[in-house]
Amino acid sequence: MSETPASPPLFDGLRVIEVGSFVAAPACATILGDFGADVIKIEQPGLGDLWRHQWKRPEMPQASTNFLWLLTGRGKRSIAMDLKTEEGRELMHTLCRDADVFVTNLPVPARAGLGIDHETLAALNPRLVYASFTGYGESGPERDEAGFDTTAWWARSGLMDQMRPDPDGPPAKAPAASGDQLSALSLFGGVVSALYRRERTGQGAYVGSSLLANGAWQNAVYIQAGLNGAQFRPARKRSEMWNPLNIHYRCRDDRWFMITINPQHQALHWASFAQVVECPELVTDERFAGYEARLSHNVALIAVLDAAFARRSSADWKQRFAGTGIVTSIVAKSEDALHDAQMRANDIVVPLEGAPGAPLTVNSPFFIHGEVKRAATRAPELGEHTDDILREAGLNEADIARLKRTRVVQAATNEPTPPPSLKGTP
Repeated sequence: MSETPASPPLFDGLRVIEVGSFVAAPACATILGDFGADVIKIEQPGLGDLWRHQWKRPEMPQASTNFLWLLTGRGKRSIAMDLKTEEGRELMHTLCRDADVFVTNLPVPARAGLGIDHETLAALNPRLVYASFTGYGESGPERDEAGFDTTAWWARSGLMDQMRPDPDGPPAKAPAASGDQLSALSLFGGVVSALYRRERTGQGAYVGSSLLANGAWQNAVYIQAGLNGAQFRPARKRSEMWNPLNIHYRCRDDRWFMITINPQHQALHWASFAQVVECPELVTDERFAGYEARLSHNVALIAVLDAAFARRSSADWKQRFAGTGIVTSIVAKSEDALHDAQMRANDIVVPLEGAPGAPLTVNSPFFIHGEVKRAATRAPELGEHTDDILREAGLNEADIARLKRTRVVQAATNEPTPPPSLKGTP
């Protein structure tokens, strides 16, 4: 899918100021950067964005590279600036006067004290698009509550309760930052909508989203059912699932294989399915003669298919189902993406420049025909671009040296100071 750009990237010349931490809001800025925006990340001196440190948590995959930071921080410029100082706030305001977009997920009550509330920045720059992200929204009794995707997106929205492999077992924990990555797309949508409106009106805007709103949107099918007074059935074990043709089966190589045949298509595919799984007797078995019969004898059919799928490897099954019109997939492991030809062909996984030990990264999940994304480049060190950004803002070398001495800003460091402990970090 890669094309040679005929013109600069779509957002070339767009300046984005990011004052955020962890993932959801910063990942929105990452997407803007993918399409050419100049993203300036303002970080706390000494420590930086706490997301820089999370890759060392014991439950994370073990790696020699900071894979979390290179994903969300890629393509950005970092300036380490203390917004708790008057001079730091003044410098930040200088940057915002010429900016197009300001992105933050800092707690709303803290923003005014740091000079990054919407009212302050809109007065400095009426064309600014102010993108605000919160855990639970900006109104209501929980508006000031802190939230991570594990709590506000996964647990609070009802998604976590849906993910029960066993009705008597605990709900599943969400994969790291999965809600954040999805939520970043909604904030990005708000930003580009506001930029479009600015083209028509000349005025900036205040846009926002929250983890709770995105969790509700992800769980919208079931929430809508609840809003309509539906009665919910309890979770069922895999061996007792209602539809045996819409579940996963363990293969000889201990990989799982997912099949999905919608009820309307089962009559069309039933005979060929029986041949593919090498169980021709299924066609004449009265227990499975039709969709309703298969639902009534679901446990028996699952047992038959469990035995059938265990006879071949997942790759064998994928090959046998090819060309049948039956929708299937091997249940992939995260590390499979390294060798996934389909992801590479569609620029889902793309080269990452300048990051030793990390040749590839995950692309933002959409394209615009005729527009080419900027090449993905490594995430910055803390304060790596402090001097350059201050020079662009009009400061001379003496001013920059003084700000460093007084610790208003910090120059590049090879490694941010680690936090005291990561125990209990969500």
